Amino acid sequence: MFVRYTYQNVVVDRARRRSTGSRPRVVCGAVRIATWNVNALTADRMQRVTGWLDIAQPDVVCLQETKSSDTAFPAMEFLARGYDSVHHGEGRWNGVAVLSRVGLEDPVSGFADGGPADAEARLVTATCGGVRVSSVYVPNGRAVDSEHWHHKLAWLARLGAHVEADAAPGRPVALCGDFNVARDDVDVWSPAAFVGDTHVTPEERAAVDALEAAGLRDAFRERYAGVGDLFSWWDYRAGNFPKHRGMRIDLVMLSADLADRVTWALVDRNARKGAKPSDHAPLFVDVDIPA
Repeated sequence: MFVRYTYQNVVVDRARRRSTGSRPRVVCGAVRIATWNVNALTADRMQRVTGWLDIAQPDVVCLQETKSSDTAFPAMEFLARGYDSVHHGEGRWNGVAVLSRVGLEDPVSGFADGGPADAEARLVTATCGGVRVSSVYVPNGRAVDSEHWHHKLAWLARLGAHVEADAAPGRPVALCGDFNVARDDVDVWSPAAFVGDTHVTPEERAAVDALEAAGLRDAFRERYAGVGDLFSWWDYRAGNFPKHRGMRIDLVMLSADLADRVTWALVDRNARKGAKPSDHAPLFVDVDIPA
């Protein structure tokens, strides 16, 4: 189940779009694509999210861990700021959304590979300004070699099949979200502190590498190749944020036609500061899309 919200406040699915013959809007010029695990869209958290939107002015935003049902999702508050949205949620856990002020067409909840529906709300996809955008919340994995860890690896493999099945040949693709994988030792504050833990195992890293091998590129890392201490998540416990003991587990993975045109990338660490923040900071990239 998902709900799409536009200025007409209508709910659509893929079949209805085909019946109306509508076409996705295509934009050119500088486009800012952001991702943020907001860790629950409570009233306090919404104030932080909308405040950040007003300052950062992203054009497309992928949200994860909204912990909202589709009916409770605060779409009208986003709409008031010019963002159409699609949300796929289950209420207490998970929940993903795409916000766009450059058009939002052909939304799909879950995997588009023809397999069984995912029991959890971890993936939603829409076309925004001609780019096929997916908001992704990869399972945590909990403990190495547990059933949850093996499910995580299978989920990541299925994500690659989703991209291949969902995006038309030649269409630009942006896969954005909380991948719960630190791709390299430079992406954690201390490799020794994570020995034996999830998020850093060769198997998990290889699963994300497979997405890159299929043509998607880690846009933020390409801008800052080899640079350490560029984290997107800090545990609430033990004062890890002020100590800067974090991990880079939030990614914007772009098809080559977009990745080649990234002009800037940033983790907005300021959004992690202050009262009642998410444990993640928003990450965004600016892409110069040609006419």
